[in-house]
Amino acid sequence: MSDLPALSLAAMPGRRQATIEMAQEIERRGFSGIYCPSVQDSLSLCLAVGLATKTIRFGTSISPIYTRPAIDYAQTAAFIHEVSRGRFHLGIGVSHEPAMERMGLASGKKPLADIRAFVNDFNDAPRVGDKPPLVLATLRKKMIRLASDIGDGMVFANAARSKTPDSLTVLPDAKRRDPAFYIGNMIPTCISDDVNAAKAVNRRTLTSYALLPNYRNYWKDAGYVEEMTAIEQCVAVGDLDKVPECLSDRWLADTTLFGSVAQVREGVEAWREAGITSPILVPSSAAGNQMKALEEIFAAFR
Repeated sequence: MSDLPALSLAAMPGRRQATIEMAQEIERRGFSGIYCPSVQDSLSLCLAVGLATKTIRFGTSISPIYTRPAIDYAQTAAFIHEVSRGRFHLGIGVSHEPAMERMGLASGKKPLADIRAFVNDFNDAPRVGDKPPLVLATLRKKMIRLASDIGDGMVFANAARSKTPDSLTVLPDAKRRDPAFYIGNMIPTCISDDVNAAKAVNRRTLTSYALLPNYRNYWKDAGYVEEMTAIEQCVAVGDLDKVPECLSDRWLADTTLFGSVAQVREGVEAWREAGITSPILVPSSAAGNQMKALEEIFAAFR
């Protein structure tokens, strides 16, 4: 396995062909994986990545289970898995109620039961061929336990590094030692010698997550009660512009990577020491778009 981290990659309108070429460059440079978030059509991007690359591991991080029936997911996922010769894994999760509402969908009220039912239906889908590994989106311990019970891996997004060792205590030792059991985390990352500019970028990235109650509750458990309470006060009075100001430097350093090349590289190793076997850098730039951010990451890890 590559010592380099994995990268998050999204294909935005007008840049889709360039994104596929970027996937090929990510592979050429030896990064350990490509993971596609649930913006635009991540499964279409994964199919394109699978056909355009030869060796790199890739998958969704994550696909919401409420957008398609499990059997439909199984058909598509098995196709991608086969044509990529087993390099694909399907990351699934319940997503968030606001995201589902934007698509005119209702999210379930019982995420653990809904995930379990989806996995059962996915595994039972007939006549689709070999299915890929299933990776469950996790944040709290109950979902981590479920990933251990019925999944082939787990992936956080925006976890707190200081909280991660405690979160992983519910994983059996055999799972933690098993290289086939995937443990990832999507980490907002901005490389810049202008540290304040980089911090501002990551604050913008995470502001929408700070508005979600389940994330606030998780970060409270991680020791950020003051920050999350301040955000709730902003929400109560409708002063959302002040939410980024509530995200302290201490919290930002625990949930994201920012600053110089050396700082970011040291942060990747710190995440590995915390138990994340596949750090996934979600690139942003203080000087441009995703393409610019990826160029900055290439320069940092050459």
